Amino acid sequence: MSRIYKISIISALAGFLFGFDTVVISGADQQLQKLWNTSNIFHGSIVMSMALWGTVIGALIASYPCDKWGRKKTLVIIGILYLVSALGSAFANDPFIFSLFRFIGGVGVGLSTIAAPTYISEIAPTSKRGRLVILYQFNLVFGILIAYTSNYIFQNFGEGSWRWMMGIETFPALIYLIGLKTVPESPRWLVVSKNNISLAKKIFKEINGKTIADSELNNFSNIQTNKELLFSYKYLKPLILAFFIAFFNQLSGINAFLYYAPRIFEIAGLESDSAFLSSIGIGLTNLIFTILGMYLIDRTGRRTLLKIGSIGYIISLSMIAISFIYNWEGIFVPLFLFMFIASHAIGQGSIIWVFIAEIFPNHLRAKGLSFGISVHWILASLITLLMPSFLATLSNPGYIFLFFAVFMIFQYIFTLTIMPETKNISLEEMSNKLTK
Repeated sequence: MSRIYKISIISALAGFLFGFDTVVISGADQQLQKLWNTSNIFHGSIVMSMALWGTVIGALIASYPCDKWGRKKTLVIIGILYLVSALGSAFANDPFIFSLFRFIGGVGVGLSTIAAPTYISEIAPTSKRGRLVILYQFNLVFGILIAYTSNYIFQNFGEGSWRWMMGIETFPALIYLIGLKTVPESPRWLVVSKNNISLAKKIFKEINGKTIADSELNNFSNIQTNKELLFSYKYLKPLILAFFIAFFNQLSGINAFLYYAPRIFEIAGLESDSAFLSSIGIGLTNLIFTILGMYLIDRTGRRTLLKIGSIGYIISLSMIAISFIYNWEGIFVPLFLFMFIASHAIGQGSIIWVFIAEIFPNHLRAKGLSFGISVHWILASLITLLMPSFLATLSNPGYIFLFFAVFMIFQYIFTLTIMPETKNISLEEMSNKLTK
């Protein structure tokens, strides 16, 4: 395996921990609510969504450590936060201490959604950038699959099974921290922050091999190093693009489903054990179609994948809504939920981290990603907070899925009319194109 793939895979393990940390709570969801006898509002706003509010904070502040201390040191901080969160959550004895450690893990998730895609996009050659950055998403969905599988294994470990579910994350966090010792600093960060063009070229060439094109290396001499404000008219277009990609990602309902998958399957009529098993199927579907997205992203492009995903969203969400409204749950809801996950994996799931990392200039990439991903996480937190109440109070959950389906129609229009293609264009060329 070439060095660029090894370094990208290690960096992308931050995505594995993100996926695992985000979804592992779904297995402990109902058990924790019964254990601490909490209301739907308290459970949704404190126990379940506290990690997401930590993620919002992490995403909002991520550009500071990324720009000040470097991409690599930020990745190390992320690993430490995951480790502390896993241990603390597993040994917590009340909902407030549990939520505090979940918040710490959430900060790690928020930082990782900025630092890892930024780092990988900056070390990757143009021709491989899409599939390398998407390794972050691959690891994310692999982490989700392992979390669902882990929850299924530990669900029958007695009253404290949730402690095993939360604590097992300690092991991948340690592996990730050890692997980071072999990762160099981002060459583009070295130019922007240290003005060290010769070292940047040397690292980039070592990472990618001697076959790297001279044109790729020459881009380092043209990297802008002056300080600029992100929120200016000059960068209005990439800001708009980042906002809508993040906005539509969450208005698909993806996080609401991932957090409450077993509960939704039980509403659809599955037994508890079958609901956990179906959640593993969801994780496996997510992984398979993410691999397909990895294969296609540098071949067909980002826009094509989002078009395919949008159509799949509209069909699957509409059919889930109709199935619930007309009491067709049975096999139909699980079937179309699997289609929904496949549509997300090949569309939004594959392109969000890649696309937002590509549309901002080098000296503002971390800040631009921080803006876009913060929109993503704020919406994710709000939806996760409200979901238990919606499921408990609405006469039929089908109306929630109908709401999400309508927004996916708008996403399809956005893809057709506004979204540019970024494949086979260097980061520096794309920056010039979007800021003319």
